[in-house]
Amino acid sequence: MNEIIKFEDHKINFSDHGKGLPIVLLHGFLESKEMWNGFVEGLSNEFRVICIDLPGHGKSPVYKGSLTMEIMARWVKAVLDQLQVKRCIMIGHSMGGYVTLEFALQYPEMLAAYGLFHSHASADTEESKENRRRTINIVKLNKAGFINQFIPDLFAEENVEKFDGEITKLQEIASETPAKGIIAALEAMRDRSGKIELLLNTVVPVLFIAGKEDSRIPVQNIMAQAILPQHAEVLILGKVGHMGFMEAKTKTLEMVRCFVKKVK
Repeated sequence: MNEIIKFEDHKINFSDHGKGLPIVLLHGFLESKEMWNGFVEGLSNEFRVICIDLPGHGKSPVYKGSLTMEIMARWVKAVLDQLQVKRCIMIGHSMGGYVTLEFALQYPEMLAAYGLFHSHASADTEESKENRRRTINIVKLNKAGFINQFIPDLFAEENVEKFDGEITKLQEIASETPAKGIIAALEAMRDRSGKIELLLNTVVPVLFIAGKEDSRIPVQNIMAQAILPQHAEVLILGKVGHMGFMEAKTKTLEMVRCFVKKVK
């Protein structure tokens, strides 16, 4: 069911389905918790699945202060505290992976394992930061144009036509994100700290899912980080870009299920 709680005078929108070991799914930039609908359907018969709209996305409002990864991690913890979840497995897609890493740093006792779904632990390079700044200026000038170009580029080139309907739906979801929310998220990603040391020191299993055709996060970067934790599970997907939850739904869903069962 969909629920709302208050956090620092903000209303956080989230859903809570099923029973058993809690799995927390965090969406990426310009997405919403709705991106996980297929995963909720596929997992909630065995596990408790919690999905959260991050600040300025979906039906959650733009954060009133300066948005950071630390704030987003606290946003997630507020939901888990409300649901009396003491320990869970957290999996984040793209930006949601950055939030997951921050959560793992701040609240390690709450994670039995975590996953980076087309995400990584490095901070932005100077070039990436400059790209974020340029993107912010583009959003200020033409939010709709940015969204219409950005979303298709997340897919492997050969999948764009195949997933035309899904891309349109993602563009519709993204268009509902206020420009202020988009800019706040870009700034938070630009200014986030790296978490390589966290991966080196983590004592819980870590799942990595990567696409060989990912134009946002090169697969070789993820592979280099996957050897850092004591226990890592890795799924590398051919003919998949940045959106494996759509481009390879069956494979990624099964990988998540198997990973959770091992931890359980």
